[in-house]
Amino acid sequence: MAMSDQDDKTTHFGFQDVPEAEKAGRVHGVFTSVASKYDVMNDAMSLGIHRLWKDAMMDWLAPRAGQRLLDVAGGTGDIAFRFLRRAGDAQAVVLDMTESMLIEGRKRAEAARLADSLDWVVGDAMALPFEDNSFDVYTISFGIRNVTRPEAALTEAYRVLKPGGRLMVLEFSQLPNDGLQRLYDLYSFNVIPQMGRAITGDRDSYQYLVESIRKFPDQGTFLAMIRAAGFENAKYRNLSMGIACLHSGWKI
Repeated sequence: MAMSDQDDKTTHFGFQDVPEAEKAGRVHGVFTSVASKYDVMNDAMSLGIHRLWKDAMMDWLAPRAGQRLLDVAGGTGDIAFRFLRRAGDAQAVVLDMTESMLIEGRKRAEAARLADSLDWVVGDAMALPFEDNSFDVYTISFGIRNVTRPEAALTEAYRVLKPGGRLMVLEFSQLPNDGLQRLYDLYSFNVIPQMGRAITGDRDSYQYLVESIRKFPDQGTFLAMIRAAGFENAKYRNLSMGIACLHSGWKI
């Protein structure tokens, strides 16, 4: 981002530069539009591989009984459900800025079975409505690239985690090979928006989502952001050669 952009407080909405104050509303519009078909589109876009990525996230996270999870941008509950099934006796809070996404999550069968262990909260990743030092685990899955200021979200993650708490971020990332990246971009820009039109009736929202992936920092840059927020022992693991990436850090 150029210095003048910083001075004018602009940010990226896909490939557009927009005022920071507008981004949250635009993102809210995207996810309100696609909420009812969000899970179907995730399966279609990734050929179901997003489920393996989320399982890999749980493998590295190793949930334990008694832990309290905050899943930010948790939408339809995928991560929280996986966490609770693996942890056994634990608690989870799903936070999302888009109420219609949370409503879809509450409709899922797992939500009824896990209701005593699960809360759904409308809120902002950059201003979490929780006390300091109140969660053992913070996760955000395919959500941080939609936050207006990811640095602020990471600072908030650090604040609400207990000492010894764990951050884990699952996000689309960059392939290390230029040729593979070009092939992936061809698929992303030509297939996914059309798939969005066919499945949800909304091409533009999926055009934004594809663009937002390309604007997100690469693995090393994002790792540095996690460390700058105060997290220790920060590491990442590429998934599917870097199409997605898991980042982990600890509040020591």
